[in-house]
Amino acid sequence: MKIISYNVNGIRAAINKGFIDWLKAANPDVICLQEIKAQEDQLDLSLFEEAGYQHNYWFSAQKKGYSGVAILSKAEPKHIEFGTGIESMDFEGRNLRADFNGFSVMSLYLPSGTNDARLSHKLEYMDMFQDYINNLKKEVPNLVICGDYNICHEEIDIHNPKMKGVSGFLPEEREWIGKFIDSGFIDSFRFLNPELQQYSWWSYRANARANNKGWRLDYAMVSEPLQENIKRAVILTEAVHSDHCPILVEIDK
Repeated sequence: MKIISYNVNGIRAAINKGFIDWLKAANPDVICLQEIKAQEDQLDLSLFEEAGYQHNYWFSAQKKGYSGVAILSKAEPKHIEFGTGIESMDFEGRNLRADFNGFSVMSLYLPSGTNDARLSHKLEYMDMFQDYINNLKKEVPNLVICGDYNICHEEIDIHNPKMKGVSGFLPEEREWIGKFIDSGFIDSFRFLNPELQQYSWWSYRANARANNKGWRLDYAMVSEPLQENIKRAVILTEAVHSDHCPILVEIDK
């Protein structure tokens, strides 16, 4: 199964930049979207259906034009879980899970910490998310959690490792994602590409993408029982519909 994760920074804007043609060419079995910035009724769902994704699910933020996640799938999932059931996590539309035979795929959009209030919310969210996943794994041990984690884990994941005072590369954020991995997950890209320095997000400022001054913020975290099933993990840097680019993981199922 080929799974792609993509923070599209506005699905309607991405569609205007050729997203649908790209999706047809990339042809994943499942694609997880983050930062859709739209309500379902604002979208022409036939565009996705005609691209081969009859089964599309949208979990939007209460605030219009903000956040939100989606999952598009060729095969019909056995079950869809909208959110976590925790209001302080769900009002911004940040978690959506699709259960298939033998494993589940989650689209995740962790908050950014752009100011003190948002950083506090992000750290609280991260702790609650860890507790939520610890419990979920008892019921759903085979998990692929794809999305924008808004954290660079190691120095190899950021163009300038001296940026230790900036949210996304704070010591406490890096410690959290390290502990998250240690709790039973595999960073699929780093697992298969231990020394490859590639990024998945670039600022729109100062020609950052052209100069490849980026951050690796997007991950496909695969639970340890699926380790032997990870066949491929790549960053699709050629896609340019967003300030992020997609990531891909192939799971042998």
